[in-house]
Amino acid sequence: MNDVFIVEACRSAIGKRGKGLAGLKPADLLGAVQKGALDRSGIAPERIDQVVGGCVSQVGEQSFNIARVAWLSQGLPIEVAATTVDAQCGSSQQATSMGATMIAAGVEDIVMTCGVEMMSRVPLGSATKDASPMGESYAQHFQPTSQFTGAAMIAEEYGITRADTDQFGLESQTKAIEAWKEDRFAREIVGIEAPVLDGSFQPTGDFQSIDKDEGLRATTLEALQGLNAVPGQEIHTAGSSSQISDGAAAIIMASEKACQEFGLKPRAKIVATTLVGVDPVTMLKGPIPATRKVLARAGLSVEDIDIFEVNEAFASVVLGWQKDLNIDPSKVNVNGGAIALGHPTGSTGARLITTALHELERRKGKYALIAMCCGGGLGTGTIIERLD
Repeated sequence: MNDVFIVEACRSAIGKRGKGLAGLKPADLLGAVQKGALDRSGIAPERIDQVVGGCVSQVGEQSFNIARVAWLSQGLPIEVAATTVDAQCGSSQQATSMGATMIAAGVEDIVMTCGVEMMSRVPLGSATKDASPMGESYAQHFQPTSQFTGAAMIAEEYGITRADTDQFGLESQTKAIEAWKEDRFAREIVGIEAPVLDGSFQPTGDFQSIDKDEGLRATTLEALQGLNAVPGQEIHTAGSSSQISDGAAAIIMASEKACQEFGLKPRAKIVATTLVGVDPVTMLKGPIPATRKVLARAGLSVEDIDIFEVNEAFASVVLGWQKDLNIDPSKVNVNGGAIALGHPTGSTGARLITTALHELERRKGKYALIAMCCGGGLGTGTIIERLD
Protein backbone atom coordinates (compact mmCIF):
# COMPACT_ATOMS: atom_id res chain seq x y z
CA MET A 1 0.00 0.00 0.00
CA ASN A 2 1.20 3.50 -0.82
CA ASP A 3 1.60 6.17 1.84
CA VAL A 4 -0.96 8.98 1.58
CA PHE A 5 0.10 12.54 2.33
CA ILE A 6 -1.94 15.67 2.95
CA VAL A 7 -0.37 18.53 1.00
CA GLU A 8 -3.10 21.15 1.51
CA ALA A 9 -6.20 21.65 3.65
CA CYS A 10 -8.36 24.74 3.89
CA ARG A 11 -11.91 25.85 4.53
CA SER A 12 -14.29 28.74 4.37
CA ALA A 13 -15.25 30.56 7.50
CA ILE A 14 -18.44 29.05 8.91
CA GLY A 15 -21.43 31.25 8.26
CA LYS A 16 -24.32 31.68 10.64
CA ARG A 17 -27.74 30.68 9.32
CA GLY A 18 -29.07 33.46 7.10
CA LYS A 19 -25.95 35.61 7.52
CA GLY A 20 -22.66 36.16 5.69
CA LEU A 21 -22.50 33.22 3.29
CA ALA A 22 -26.24 32.75 2.77
CA GLY A 23 -26.33 34.68 -0.50
CA LEU A 24 -24.10 32.15 -2.25
CA LYS A 25 -25.23 29.01 -4.01
CA PRO A 26 -23.58 25.88 -2.58
CA ALA A 27 -21.65 25.22 -5.78
CA ASP A 28 -20.19 28.72 -5.71
CA LEU A 29 -19.05 28.39 -2.11
CA LEU A 30 -17.54 24.94 -2.56
CA GLY A 31 -15.97 25.92 -5.87
CA ALA A 32 -14.26 28.91 -4.27
CA VAL A 33 -12.76 26.65 -1.59
CA GLN A 34 -11.70 24.04 -4.17
CA LYS A 35 -9.96 26.81 -6.13
CA GLY A 36 -8.44 28.16 -2.93
CA ALA A 37 -6.93 24.76 -2.13
CA LEU A 38 -5.44 24.54 -5.62
CA ASP A 39 -3.99 28.05 -5.43
CA ARG A 40 -2.42 27.40 -2.04
CA SER A 41 -0.92 24.08 -3.09
CA GLY A 42 0.48 25.30 -6.41
CA ILE A 43 -0.89 22.18 -8.09
CA ALA A 44 -2.13 22.67 -11.64
CA PRO A 45 -5.82 21.73 -11.65
CA GLU A 46 -5.37 19.20 -14.45
CA ARG A 47 -3.05 17.23 -12.15
CA ILE A 48 -5.95 16.36 -9.83
CA ASP A 49 -6.96 12.81 -10.69
CA GLN A 50 -10.36 12.85 -8.97
CA VAL A 51 -12.48 14.97 -6.66
CA VAL A 52 -14.58 13.28 -3.97
CA GLY A 53 -17.01 15.49 -2.08
CA GLY A 54 -19.45 15.12 0.80
CA CYS A 55 -22.91 16.62 1.15
CA VAL A 56 -25.86 15.54 3.29
CA SER A 57 -28.96 17.17 1.77
CA GLN A 58 -28.38 16.32 -1.88
CA VAL A 59 -31.52 18.00 -3.16
CA GLY A 60 -32.29 21.24 -4.98
CA GLU A 61 -29.24 23.49 -5.07
CA GLN A 62 -27.09 20.72 -3.59
CA SER A 63 -28.14 18.02 -6.05
CA PHE A 64 -26.70 16.79 -9.38
CA ASN A 65 -23.29 15.79 -7.94
CA ILE A 66 -22.50 19.07 -6.20
CA ALA A 67 -18.74 18.35 -6.02
CA ARG A 68 -18.65 18.22 -9.84
CA VAL A 69 -20.90 21.25 -10.31
CA ALA A 70 -18.70 23.26 -7.95
CA TRP A 71 -15.55 22.28 -9.85
CA LEU A 72 -17.02 23.19 -13.22
CA SER A 73 -18.43 26.45 -11.81
CA GLN A 74 -14.84 27.66 -11.36
CA GLY A 75 -13.95 26.93 -14.99
CA LEU A 76 -11.68 24.08 -13.89
CA PRO A 77 -10.74 21.26 -16.29
CA ILE A 78 -13.68 19.18 -17.49
CA GLU A 79 -11.49 16.07 -17.63
CA VAL A 80 -11.24 15.94 -13.83
CA ALA A 81 -14.01 13.69 -12.55
CA ALA A 82 -15.91 14.18 -9.29
CA THR A 83 -18.20 12.13 -7.07
CA THR A 84 -20.45 13.23 -4.21
CA VAL A 85 -21.07 10.85 -1.30
CA ASP A 86 -23.52 10.79 1.60
CA ALA A 87 -22.51 9.38 4.97
CA GLN A 88 -24.70 11.93 6.72
CA CYS A 89 -22.70 14.23 9.03
CA GLY A 90 -19.54 12.23 8.28
CA SER A 91 -19.86 12.72 4.51
CA SER A 92 -16.71 14.74 3.83
CA GLN A 93 -14.67 12.70 6.29
CA GLN A 94 -15.77 9.55 4.49
CA ALA A 95 -15.03 11.27 1.17
CA THR A 96 -11.50 11.86 2.47
CA SER A 97 -11.19 8.21 3.50
CA MET A 98 -12.29 7.16 0.01
CA GLY A 99 -9.81 9.52 -1.63
CA ALA A 100 -7.01 8.28 0.62
CA THR A 101 -7.89 4.69 -0.29
CA MET A 102 -7.58 5.47 -4.01
CA ILE A 103 -4.05 6.76 -3.47
CA ALA A 104 -3.09 3.93 -1.09
CA ALA A 105 -4.27 1.38 -3.65
CA GLY A 106 -2.30 3.04 -6.45
CA VAL A 107 -5.43 3.88 -8.44
CA GLU A 108 -4.77 7.64 -8.32
CA ASP A 109 -1.85 9.90 -7.34
CA ILE A 110 -3.50 13.22 -6.41
CA VAL A 111 -7.04 13.45 -5.06
CA MET A 112 -9.00 16.43 -3.78
CA THR A 113 -11.64 15.70 -1.16
CA CYS A 114 -14.11 18.26 0.05
CA GLY A 115 -17.55 18.98 1.44
CA VAL A 116 -20.26 21.59 1.53
CA GLU A 117 -23.55 22.32 3.24
CA MET A 118 -25.53 25.54 2.85
CA MET A 119 -28.13 25.00 5.54
CA SER A 120 -29.49 28.51 5.08
CA ARG A 121 -30.59 27.58 1.57
CA VAL A 122 -31.11 23.80 1.83
CA PRO A 123 -32.34 23.07 5.36
CA LEU A 124 -31.35 19.82 7.03
CA GLY A 125 -34.04 17.25 6.26
CA SER A 126 -34.94 18.76 2.89
CA ALA A 127 -34.24 15.49 1.11
CA THR A 128 -36.86 13.62 3.19
CA LYS A 129 -39.45 16.31 3.89
CA ASP A 130 -41.94 14.89 1.35
CA ALA A 131 -41.22 11.20 1.89
CA SER A 132 -39.21 9.09 4.31
CA PRO A 133 -37.02 6.26 2.99
CA MET A 134 -37.88 4.22 6.10
CA GLY A 135 -40.80 1.94 5.35
CA GLU A 136 -42.50 -0.93 7.14
CA SER A 137 -39.55 -3.27 6.62
CA TYR A 138 -37.22 -0.83 8.42
CA ALA A 139 -39.68 -0.48 11.29
CA GLN A 140 -39.64 -4.25 11.77
CA HIS A 141 -36.03 -3.91 12.89
CA PHE A 142 -35.64 -0.39 14.27
CA GLN A 143 -37.91 2.29 15.64
CA PRO A 144 -37.15 5.51 13.74
CA THR A 145 -36.07 8.26 16.13
CA SER A 146 -34.54 11.73 16.05
CA GLN A 147 -31.00 12.82 16.80
CA PHE A 148 -32.40 14.79 19.76
CA THR A 149 -33.67 11.52 21.24
CA GLY A 150 -30.39 9.74 20.54
CA ALA A 151 -28.43 12.49 22.28
CA ALA A 152 -30.69 12.27 25.33
CA MET A 153 -30.30 8.47 25.43
CA ILE A 154 -26.51 8.83 25.44
CA ALA A 155 -26.75 11.35 28.28
CA GLU A 156 -28.84 8.93 30.32
CA GLU A 157 -26.50 6.00 29.65
CA TYR A 158 -23.40 7.90 30.78
CA GLY A 159 -24.98 9.84 33.63
CA ILE A 160 -24.56 13.20 31.89
CA THR A 161 -26.65 16.00 33.39
CA ARG A 162 -27.99 19.32 32.17
CA ALA A 163 -25.30 20.98 34.29
CA ASP A 164 -22.63 18.96 32.44
CA THR A 165 -23.91 19.94 29.02
CA ASP A 166 -24.26 23.61 29.96
CA GLN A 167 -20.67 23.64 31.19
CA PHE A 168 -19.48 21.92 28.02
CA GLY A 169 -21.29 24.49 25.88
CA LEU A 170 -19.64 27.32 27.79
CA GLU A 171 -16.20 25.77 27.35
CA SER A 172 -16.71 25.35 23.60
CA GLN A 173 -17.55 29.03 23.22
CA THR A 174 -14.71 30.13 25.50
CA LYS A 175 -12.11 28.07 23.64
CA ALA A 176 -13.29 29.26 20.21
CA ILE A 177 -13.29 32.92 21.25
CA GLU A 178 -9.78 32.55 22.63
CA ALA A 179 -8.63 30.78 19.46
CA TRP A 180 -9.87 33.65 17.31
CA LYS A 181 -8.28 36.21 19.61
CA GLU A 182 -4.98 34.44 19.01
CA ASP A 183 -5.72 34.13 15.27
CA ARG A 184 -5.29 30.35 15.31
CA PHE A 185 -7.85 29.75 12.56
CA ALA A 186 -6.66 32.39 10.11
CA ARG A 187 -4.19 30.12 8.26
CA GLU A 188 -6.83 27.57 7.37
CA ILE A 189 -9.47 29.96 6.02
CA VAL A 190 -10.06 30.96 2.40
CA GLY A 191 -11.74 34.37 2.32
CA ILE A 192 -15.06 34.33 0.45
CA GLU A 193 -16.72 37.22 -1.38
CA ALA A 194 -20.45 36.86 -0.75
CA PRO A 195 -23.50 38.92 -1.73
CA VAL A 196 -25.01 41.13 0.96
CA LEU A 197 -28.67 40.26 1.56
CA ASP A 198 -31.44 42.57 2.67
CA GLY A 199 -34.09 41.79 5.29
CA SER A 200 -36.09 39.82 2.71
CA PHE A 201 -33.14 37.56 1.93
CA GLN A 202 -32.60 39.29 -1.43
CA PRO A 203 -29.21 40.51 -2.77
CA THR A 204 -28.61 44.23 -2.39
CA GLY A 205 -25.97 44.33 -5.12
CA ASP A 206 -23.17 44.81 -2.63
CA PHE A 207 -20.57 42.22 -1.62
CA GLN A 208 -18.75 41.46 1.61
CA SER A 209 -15.67 39.47 2.52
CA ILE A 210 -16.36 36.59 4.92
CA ASP A 211 -13.19 35.38 6.62
CA LYS A 212 -14.20 34.74 10.24
CA ASP A 213 -16.53 32.18 11.80
CA GLU A 214 -19.85 33.82 12.62
CA GLY A 215 -21.22 31.49 15.29
CA LEU A 216 -19.18 32.68 18.25
CA ARG A 217 -21.31 33.92 21.13
CA ALA A 218 -19.79 35.33 24.30
CA THR A 219 -21.92 33.91 27.09
CA THR A 220 -22.05 32.94 30.75
CA LEU A 221 -23.03 29.78 32.56
CA GLU A 222 -26.03 31.62 34.00
CA ALA A 223 -27.25 32.53 30.52
CA LEU A 224 -26.89 28.93 29.33
CA GLN A 225 -28.77 27.65 32.37
CA GLY A 226 -31.70 29.89 31.41
CA LEU A 227 -32.18 28.40 27.93
CA ASN A 228 -35.06 26.05 27.15
CA ALA A 229 -34.26 22.45 26.36
CA VAL A 230 -34.51 21.19 22.76
CA PRO A 231 -37.65 19.19 21.91
CA GLY A 232 -38.06 15.79 23.50
CA GLN A 233 -35.47 16.04 26.27
CA GLU A 234 -34.30 18.06 29.25
CA ILE A 235 -30.55 17.78 28.71
CA HIS A 236 -29.53 19.90 25.71
CA THR A 237 -30.33 23.45 24.67
CA ALA A 238 -29.30 25.65 21.75
CA GLY A 239 -26.23 26.42 23.86
CA SER A 240 -25.08 22.79 24.06
CA SER A 241 -26.04 21.66 20.54
CA SER A 242 -24.38 22.28 17.18
CA GLN A 243 -25.39 25.34 15.22
CA ILE A 244 -27.13 25.34 11.83
CA SER A 245 -24.54 26.82 9.50
CA ASP A 246 -23.07 27.28 6.02
CA GLY A 247 -19.57 26.20 5.04
CA ALA A 248 -17.17 24.29 2.82
CA ALA A 249 -13.75 22.68 3.17
CA ALA A 250 -11.21 20.97 0.90
CA ILE A 251 -8.19 18.70 1.32
CA ILE A 252 -5.60 17.68 -1.28
CA MET A 253 -3.78 14.37 -0.82
CA ALA A 254 -0.95 12.91 -2.86
CA SER A 255 1.22 9.83 -3.15
CA GLU A 256 4.95 9.94 -2.45
CA LYS A 257 5.58 9.65 -6.18
CA ALA A 258 3.40 12.68 -6.93
CA CYS A 259 5.03 14.70 -4.15
CA GLN A 260 8.45 14.04 -5.66
CA GLU A 261 7.34 14.60 -9.24
CA PHE A 262 5.57 17.91 -8.61
CA GLY A 263 7.65 19.25 -5.73
CA LEU A 264 4.84 19.01 -3.19
CA LYS A 265 5.57 19.23 0.52
CA PRO A 266 3.87 16.49 2.57
CA ARG A 267 2.42 18.12 5.69
CA ALA A 268 0.82 15.07 7.26
CA LYS A 269 0.29 11.40 6.60
CA ILE A 270 -3.04 9.60 6.72
CA VAL A 271 -2.26 6.87 9.24
CA ALA A 272 -5.62 5.11 9.39
CA THR A 273 -9.30 5.65 8.58
CA THR A 274 -12.54 3.88 9.35
CA LEU A 275 -16.31 3.99 9.03
CA VAL A 276 -18.36 1.95 11.52
CA GLY A 277 -22.02 1.20 12.03
CA VAL A 278 -23.83 1.54 15.36
CA ASP A 279 -27.38 1.24 16.67
CA PRO A 280 -29.48 3.63 14.52
CA VAL A 281 -31.81 4.30 17.47
CA THR A 282 -29.24 5.79 19.83
CA MET A 283 -27.66 6.80 16.52
CA LEU A 284 -24.86 9.07 17.76
CA LYS A 285 -22.46 6.70 19.57
CA GLY A 286 -20.34 6.14 16.45
CA PRO A 287 -17.24 8.03 17.66
CA ILE A 288 -16.68 5.44 20.41
CA PRO A 289 -16.20 2.31 18.26
CA ALA A 290 -14.68 4.41 15.45
CA THR A 291 -11.99 5.64 17.84
CA ARG A 292 -11.27 2.13 19.08
CA LYS A 293 -11.08 0.71 15.56
CA VAL A 294 -8.92 3.44 14.04
CA LEU A 295 -6.50 3.32 17.00
CA ALA A 296 -6.20 -0.46 16.61
CA ARG A 297 -5.53 -0.10 12.88
CA ALA A 298 -2.83 2.47 13.60
CA GLY A 299 -1.28 0.47 16.44
CA LEU A 300 -1.73 3.46 18.76
CA SER A 301 -3.41 4.18 22.09
CA VAL A 302 -5.35 7.20 23.30
CA GLU A 303 -2.22 8.32 25.16
CA ASP A 304 -0.35 8.63 21.84
CA ILE A 305 -2.80 11.20 20.46
CA ASP A 306 -1.89 14.86 20.90
CA ILE A 307 -5.27 16.34 19.96
CA PHE A 308 -8.75 15.00 19.29
CA GLU A 309 -11.36 16.66 17.10
CA VAL A 310 -14.73 15.06 17.88
CA ASN A 311 -17.75 16.76 16.40
CA GLU A 312 -19.95 18.53 18.91
CA ALA A 313 -23.28 17.52 17.40
CA PHE A 314 -24.52 17.54 20.99
CA ALA A 315 -22.52 17.95 24.17
CA SER A 316 -23.46 14.46 25.37
CA VAL A 317 -21.87 12.87 22.28
CA VAL A 318 -18.43 14.17 23.20
CA LEU A 319 -18.89 13.78 26.96
CA GLY A 320 -20.06 10.18 26.59
CA TRP A 321 -17.14 9.42 24.26
CA GLN A 322 -14.69 10.95 26.77
CA LYS A 323 -16.11 8.87 29.62
CA ASP A 324 -16.18 5.62 27.68
CA LEU A 325 -12.59 5.91 26.42
CA ASN A 326 -11.11 7.80 29.42
CA ILE A 327 -9.90 10.68 27.25
CA ASP A 328 -8.05 13.67 28.71
CA PRO A 329 -10.48 16.60 28.14
CA SER A 330 -7.59 19.04 27.72
CA LYS A 331 -6.77 17.36 24.39
CA VAL A 332 -10.32 17.53 23.01
CA ASN A 333 -11.59 20.24 20.65
CA VAL A 334 -8.91 22.58 21.91
CA ASN A 335 -10.18 25.49 19.81
CA GLY A 336 -13.86 24.86 20.42
CA GLY A 337 -16.22 22.89 18.24
CA ALA A 338 -19.53 22.90 16.44
CA ILE A 339 -21.41 24.31 19.45
CA ALA A 340 -19.39 27.51 19.07
CA LEU A 341 -18.30 27.47 15.44
CA GLY A 342 -21.20 25.76 13.68
CA HIS A 343 -21.84 22.48 11.89
CA PRO A 344 -22.46 22.72 8.13
CA THR A 345 -23.06 19.00 8.06
CA GLY A 346 -21.61 17.93 4.70
CA SER A 347 -18.39 19.91 5.20
CA THR A 348 -17.66 19.32 8.88
CA GLY A 349 -15.56 16.16 8.46
CA ALA A 350 -13.13 17.89 6.09
CA ARG A 351 -13.23 20.98 8.31
CA LEU A 352 -12.22 18.96 11.38
CA ILE A 353 -9.31 17.35 9.52
CA THR A 354 -8.24 20.78 8.29
CA THR A 355 -8.39 22.27 11.78
CA ALA A 356 -6.58 19.28 13.28
CA LEU A 357 -3.74 19.58 10.78
CA HIS A 358 -3.23 23.29 11.39
CA GLU A 359 -3.39 22.86 15.16
CA LEU A 360 -0.84 20.03 15.07
CA GLU A 361 1.44 22.33 13.10
CA ARG A 362 0.87 25.23 15.51
CA ARG A 363 1.77 23.20 18.59
CA LYS A 364 4.23 20.85 16.81
CA GLY A 365 2.28 17.78 17.87
CA LYS A 366 2.51 14.42 16.16
CA TYR A 367 -0.88 12.67 16.03
CA ALA A 368 -4.47 13.89 15.75
CA LEU A 369 -7.60 11.76 15.82
CA ILE A 370 -10.80 13.01 14.17
CA ALA A 371 -14.17 11.33 14.80
CA MET A 372 -17.81 12.09 14.12
CA CYS A 373 -21.25 10.74 14.86
CA CYS A 374 -23.58 10.46 11.89
CA GLY A 375 -27.33 10.25 11.37
CA GLY A 376 -28.63 6.72 10.88
CA GLY A 377 -26.01 5.17 13.15
CA LEU A 378 -22.52 5.61 11.70
CA GLY A 379 -19.17 6.75 13.04
CA THR A 380 -16.15 8.06 11.16
CA GLY A 381 -12.54 7.99 12.30
CA THR A 382 -9.24 9.28 10.94
CA ILE A 383 -5.74 9.53 12.41
CA ILE A 384 -3.20 11.88 10.85
CA GLU A 385 0.49 12.24 11.64
CA ARG A 386 2.17 15.62 11.24
CA LEU A 387 5.42 15.55 9.29
CA ASP A 388 8.38 17.87 9.91
